Amino acid sequence: MEVLSNPTYENVHNQFKLNGFHLNREDLCRVAYSFIKEGEDFEKPVGNFLLDWFDHKSYIEMETSGSTGAPKTISISKQAMVDSALATGDFFDLQPGNKALQCLPVKYVAGKMMLVRAMILGLDLEFVAPSSHPLDHNEIDFDFVAMVPLQAQNSISQLKKVKKLIIGGAAVNKTLEKQLLKLPTKVYETYGMTETITHIAARKLGEKAFTVLPYVTVSFDDRNCLVIHAPRISPGVIITNDIVELLDENQFIFLGRMDNVINSGGIKLIPEQIEQKLAGKISKRFFIASKPDDELGEKVVLVIEGEKRELDNSIYESLDKYEKPKEIIFIPKFLDTATGKILRKETLNK
Repeated sequence: MEVLSNPTYENVHNQFKLNGFHLNREDLCRVAYSFIKEGEDFEKPVGNFLLDWFDHKSYIEMETSGSTGAPKTISISKQAMVDSALATGDFFDLQPGNKALQCLPVKYVAGKMMLVRAMILGLDLEFVAPSSHPLDHNEIDFDFVAMVPLQAQNSISQLKKVKKLIIGGAAVNKTLEKQLLKLPTKVYETYGMTETITHIAARKLGEKAFTVLPYVTVSFDDRNCLVIHAPRISPGVIITNDIVELLDENQFIFLGRMDNVINSGGIKLIPEQIEQKLAGKISKRFFIASKPDDELGEKVVLVIEGEKRELDNSIYESLDKYEKPKEIIFIPKFLDTATGKILRKETLNK
């Protein structure tokens, strides 16, 4: 991958384009003021981010998504964001001049990082309003696109125009994965969070394991939760609540979140593993959760989005005895994060 030698956050690659126009640092600052003053709603955050990016500070303040706790503001080093962009460029073999689509809100880290990648790697970035159908009214062929699962789901018929697609923000369910595997597009599910400056690993659909990006290694703690070592991104190790099976320091299989583990009659169950077994057997969105139980301590419950209806018992055939739900709860509409991740506890308690 041909990039600037030792680029910093003060550099803009000379092949960078935004909506077809070559723009340098001064041009981008003018565009930023224009977006803030007279831009559309989705352009204003872009203007604010560009002015923050080119100010005298060495960091950017970002809000976490709130999917694993209350949203909070954290400071992220701009040089770490540059290094993250370079690692993504290496991993996905992105070249200067490659056509990329920016269809994620710049309010969140994934949207910010698409801009940073484009400026640092010299991508030709097409910038559209974030929507659930990002490829509508767009005849361009793209080399690289980032989406959330809902956008990918709604773009199945148009994704032949995309060479490489990364999907993040929420897990790719088995039904969507099967649809995407039929396409010529190379599709990857990413793993990351705001604290890791978007993804630090990716899994090519059809494979089980996530592979880390350059300059990242992983281990696990005594809970079998992933520990991320990424010195170019974070000075200290990042300890997660994600239960993993570690293959080596570069690869892991995601099993589920420690926060979601159910202790039912002394048996520890990982909801995400039960959900994998039920994938494709329930037409509506669903998740596995627990409720207090006098006998078991916690009992497994199946939560389904939509109106109450009868389910065929055959859907549970692949489940172990302890995994079978003791109760089914129907909730008209799930609560989601902005990236489409289901807020399990909030949904169950609403």
